[in-house]
Amino acid sequence: MPKPSLPLATLKPILQVKDLETVFATRHGITTAVDKVTFAIYAGETVAIVGESGSGKSVTALSVLRLLSTPPGRVVGGEAIFQSGKFGEVDLLQLPEKQMQQLRGSEISMIFQEPMSCLNPVLTCGKQVAEVLLLHTTLTKTAAKARTIQLFEKAKLPRPEKLYDAYPHEISGGQKQRVMIAMAMACEPGILIADEPTTALDVTVQARMLQLIDELRVKENTAVLFITHDLGVVAEIADRILVMYKGKVVEQGKVLDIFTNPQHPYTKGLLACRPKLSAVPHSVLPTVSDFMGEDGAGNIIEKKKAIYNPSSAEVVNGYSGSATDQRQESQQKPPLFEVKDLKVYFPVRKGFFGRTTSHIKAVDGVSFDVQPGETIGLVGESGCGKTTLGRALLRLVEPTEGNILFKGRDLGQLSAEELRRSRRDFQMIFQDPYASLNPMHTVGAAIMEPMQVHNLYGDSKERRGKTMELLNMVGLKPEHLQRYPHEFSGGQRQRISIARALALQPKCIICDESVSALDVSVQAQVLNLLNKLKREFQMTYIFITHDLSVARYMSDRILVMHNGRIIERGTPAELFRNPRQEYTRTLLSAIPKGEPGDIIAAQQKREAMKVAGL
Repeated sequence: MPKPSLPLATLKPILQVKDLETVFATRHGITTAVDKVTFAIYAGETVAIVGESGSGKSVTALSVLRLLSTPPGRVVGGEAIFQSGKFGEVDLLQLPEKQMQQLRGSEISMIFQEPMSCLNPVLTCGKQVAEVLLLHTTLTKTAAKARTIQLFEKAKLPRPEKLYDAYPHEISGGQKQRVMIAMAMACEPGILIADEPTTALDVTVQARMLQLIDELRVKENTAVLFITHDLGVVAEIADRILVMYKGKVVEQGKVLDIFTNPQHPYTKGLLACRPKLSAVPHSVLPTVSDFMGEDGAGNIIEKKKAIYNPSSAEVVNGYSGSATDQRQESQQKPPLFEVKDLKVYFPVRKGFFGRTTSHIKAVDGVSFDVQPGETIGLVGESGCGKTTLGRALLRLVEPTEGNILFKGRDLGQLSAEELRRSRRDFQMIFQDPYASLNPMHTVGAAIMEPMQVHNLYGDSKERRGKTMELLNMVGLKPEHLQRYPHEFSGGQRQRISIARALALQPKCIICDESVSALDVSVQAQVLNLLNKLKREFQMTYIFITHDLSVARYMSDRILVMHNGRIIERGTPAELFRNPRQEYTRTLLSAIPKGEPGDIIAAQQKREAMKVAGL
């Protein structure tokens, strides 16, 4: 039976944060990342923190858990009063480290944003989850393994028994995130802090994860602090919202109030940025800067209210866009890419001599073509073969069978030097920005490196100028040039990866979840940028994504992948209006709904459940 839900006014908050202040010491001086933040969260309640990358969302959570790297980050003020089942009422910021270690993972758990940098690469996924259970419970090793496999099943991980013995590098990005979710939920904590927990997940698994988190909240009366940039998700799972901007809480309130009557211009901008299912494909999306700015003293100024009509091709107040389909013109030209019966099989080896016993068919007989200037959307669940297909197109993964023709030339027949030279024409934006950037190179060096390899822009001065231009294009600043990847948030690192891919002005870019880690405003900037480049330079994209609303907005055609095969293809209008396959219908039904009527219905359902004590 679920625990009874009491009115919030009669309860103490399980966590009360007061005037939290966190600073970072940098070479440029002291930066205040969290500025006098105050909020409370009650048992059985979900509070969402939203805001752009660098707004202080994740740093707030890390400060409360005392997980900041010291130096450079340190908490300089405030308190975090937690109602602990083990120690009673305690201030987490003053608690001895030994007691904090007992609370972390048991009474307070966190799902981190980047699973690859949080999972230990030398331990199997199962052992890492079992380790949490062995540390905080009295389970035996056998029982901990059984419980871990059960958690993997709940997290909808395929082949949970085999995955128990798999290492992080052997599974997809979405699967790694589900392992992290299983680990955080293992001890059924009093507070679950979820930092972008569904960023790397496809819509069906995202829906399952949100359901799992909500079931934990209801069953165990768990409080959930949900950090996200996806306002569509917030509308369905949160009770209250805190909106953060530059380390401050600029607005907070009930979900329905925030979505239907936002007061702060920053909140209004965030709500307008996300491409909705009703948005015109390829039209220009509004951004936060269209709603607000700052004066010379750093005070926020609300601009004249921008008007965005998603059901029209016109976007007023300086915007203009067109949903004109250019496919007829591009189809008169030879295809840029031709993929014929492509197969990528990975051997499964067992035994003392490493004998191949079977194969995983990651890509199984895929054929399609891509026209110049076309955007092909590649969608499907995590592990369906999308990323492997994208890597195989660039020969970063060697195909088992089949042909890949780029401008009529078979990439499989090119020498290593010919392939290196041809890579100027096609680039890839990888899914995990931290893993794709060299931690020993500054951002400037990372972006300038491909220019140097291909001998572009004359000299280092020209390359530096081009690098600063690229940083500005993706929403970063010139002073970021000399910083290292670890000094940026997850969303900022993804922008750096996009700038590096654009450095060679390629003919085709394979975007592997290139905007999944970005907040909605920067996502809008990047999508606008990609569409602008497409119009100006006849750029071609293969857009791999789990976000079907983004796929619909960006794509001229969409390919749906399942178990290594393309099971359905067509224009966005055709697929969304009349999907032929049950699998496609399941994907579409799991998309978070962000329209006002959907938000009102979701919140009314949550209120009814509270009244019923569920």
